[in-house]
Amino acid sequence: MYLDLARPPEGFTENPYPIYRGLLQEAPVLAQPDGSYLISPYHLLELIYRDTDRFSSDKQTVFKPKYGDSPLLEHHTTSLVFNDPPLHTRVRKIMAGAMTPSAIAKLETGLLILVDSLLESLPDFRVNGAVEVIKHFASRIPVHIIGNLFDIPIDEREPLRDWSLSILGALEHNLSPGGEIAGNNAVVEFTNYLDDLAKHRRKNPGNPDTDVLTRLMFSDKGELSTAELLHNCIFILNAGHETTTNLIGNAIGAVDAHPQQKANLIENPDLINTAVDEFLRFESPNQLGNRLTTCDVELDGHHIPSQTNLHLIIGAANRDPQKFDNPDKFNLRRKPNRHLAFAGGPHACIGLNLARLEGKIAVGKFINQYPGFNVVSSKRSERLRFRGYSELHIALD
Repeated sequence: MYLDLARPPEGFTENPYPIYRGLLQEAPVLAQPDGSYLISPYHLLELIYRDTDRFSSDKQTVFKPKYGDSPLLEHHTTSLVFNDPPLHTRVRKIMAGAMTPSAIAKLETGLLILVDSLLESLPDFRVNGAVEVIKHFASRIPVHIIGNLFDIPIDEREPLRDWSLSILGALEHNLSPGGEIAGNNAVVEFTNYLDDLAKHRRKNPGNPDTDVLTRLMFSDKGELSTAELLHNCIFILNAGHETTTNLIGNAIGAVDAHPQQKANLIENPDLINTAVDEFLRFESPNQLGNRLTTCDVELDGHHIPSQTNLHLIIGAANRDPQKFDNPDKFNLRRKPNRHLAFAGGPHACIGLNLARLEGKIAVGKFINQYPGFNVVSSKRSERLRFRGYSELHIALD
């Protein structure tokens, strides 16, 4: 079984799981032509996530040749996710103070109102009897919720999705010249917007209990530099948008493809509480992560030199039969379900509770309001790192 991320086989983004299954069985640690390695088993990803001494998240070495001296380089090497302790620890501590369970709980009422409003309006967007739910439902939820977190005026939120898609798209293994230009332009436009917003907020602070930007700027846990503040705000907006949009779309698609599980969820609405983690495991919104070895390491008998880039195949680890019984079965009652959709160790996703809340409410209410829905047509995103639909057309009745 062979997979070259630079030249994935035809149909890989539509259904990567047969390839992942082969990697787990035949090549759990697989060298790539460029000297990097694919790492697939759950136990190795878990080990790597926890060991920040031997496996670095710092991307200066990897991203400098890819991006050069550019806005993309500055952004991706300043954001929380691509840094190591002690910088990561300091920034995460400040950001965690703005993402507390009590702060997230205060978003629930607004989230319920938003989802109800979007569901009521879906029939207005029918074309030939179907609604495209990524554009008109899934992607609109995280944009508005994170916009609320930062108290971004509603009429200024329209560019957020395109900025996010361009910046995260530049993380793909094969980056086109057009994608690089779009990513750099998005970083510049996004930071300029946030800089103006932060200057206004510094003069007119919001309520730190509900406004994340105010809380980050006036945190009693420490102070962020201007660059740290702006780029980590972009990180929160981007990560929350892309993964949650994919979570909602993937969940609706998976439920439609498994009629018995759909019937179970319709008959038992409380099942959504365990279902959301099965959505995340079965079709992980984030399929790939990366680490850089800081010394020579041994992984399942493979000697890997220092300064080697490792591609962590989250989508494979979440279907590892050594960890999950019958891993290719979609089981909304699966317990325990310790998937790695939110990574792990010190870098576990800081917004995981917010993502779960959005997924539970959005998918649960969608199925409750339109139990007879069915997928008419769909188109998967061509990205390798993020798994989701670019289009998902649904007949509501």
